[in-house]
Amino acid sequence: MEKKIDVLFILPSLRSGGAERVMSFLAQNIDPSLFNSHLLITGSNADQKYNVENIPVTFLNKSRVKNAIPAIIKFLIKNRPKIVIGAMGHVNTVTGLIGLAFPWIKFVARETTISSFSMENESTENERPALPYRLALKSQDKIICQSIDMKKDLIENFGLPVSKMVVINNPVTSKFKLKERKFSEDNVLRFITIGRLTERKGFQRVLKVLSEFDKPFQYTIIGSGDYKDTLVNLIDELGLIEKITFISHTDKVNAYLAQNDLYLQGSYVEGFPNALLESCATGTPAVVFDAPGGINEIIIPGLNGYIAKDHSDFLKKLKLSINHDWDSSAVRESVYSRYSEEKILSEYENLFLGLVSPKKKFQEKIK
Repeated sequence: MEKKIDVLFILPSLRSGGAERVMSFLAQNIDPSLFNSHLLITGSNADQKYNVENIPVTFLNKSRVKNAIPAIIKFLIKNRPKIVIGAMGHVNTVTGLIGLAFPWIKFVARETTISSFSMENESTENERPALPYRLALKSQDKIICQSIDMKKDLIENFGLPVSKMVVINNPVTSKFKLKERKFSEDNVLRFITIGRLTERKGFQRVLKVLSEFDKPFQYTIIGSGDYKDTLVNLIDELGLIEKITFISHTDKVNAYLAQNDLYLQGSYVEGFPNALLESCATGTPAVVFDAPGGINEIIIPGLNGYIAKDHSDFLKKLKLSINHDWDSSAVRESVYSRYSEEKILSEYENLFLGLVSPKKKFQEKIK
């Protein structure tokens, strides 16, 4: 019997977030007959939102990823994994540079956003100097892009070789059940958005559109972040206080999505939006602003939603959507047929096998 391949997944935390959810899911669900998974968290378990079962999890308890570098190196020397996969730019910067000292390990970077995108007046904890980031990514054995837009960005703006790039979309898991709610069944339209409260998520432009919408509605925003005060002030200015509900965090995402008629997305940039996938998985269609980051891959106009090019177009598409005869089952199938967990897990397994196994074994796996 051939020895299993040891795969180390590295994350800053297990707090609520798309990268954390996807990476912890992958670590727990890649084929255990082929792989041994280990999850390495540079932070602590104090803010853990995702439960991890049946695989080992190690917390390094460091406040910042860069502070965990000596501990990561020590862990690699002791455990000698065959593959190391990191997610999020600051983790990938660290693992890419560390990887220069471990040529026998295959390093994989899973990018989570359009790296060249920036917004005036916005700063994040994930910012990284351009030169070290570029060098770190070039030293990786493979770079996983969540969307075609992300791949184009890394090639055009960072000069990364096409040969190292692979597009693997985010999975939508089978836990999302088809909704029973009929569109606007109580004569009040119900809208929802899920995401971290930051400027780049574009809540402000969705709210401005809703201030011009003349039908009865309730809008639920699920997420937390420093931008909330700005949004609350805007809501007050727009006279929408009675129509908006904030929820900081929930473990019942499926239930909330199923209780709503439309998912609204105002993002200026995305990676490959999990919440949008999950909304479609419940049968809830979406109206979204056009933006880089997989939007045009996910949304099939008239089948699972509409894409708006600007403010007036968003209002137009919103009005169009409430009169459209949506087929919840078709909305759901539009994402499950392309992004099911089985399909995405298989793509990751094939990538890992191709990195460390003979070509023959790789070919057998993908048949």
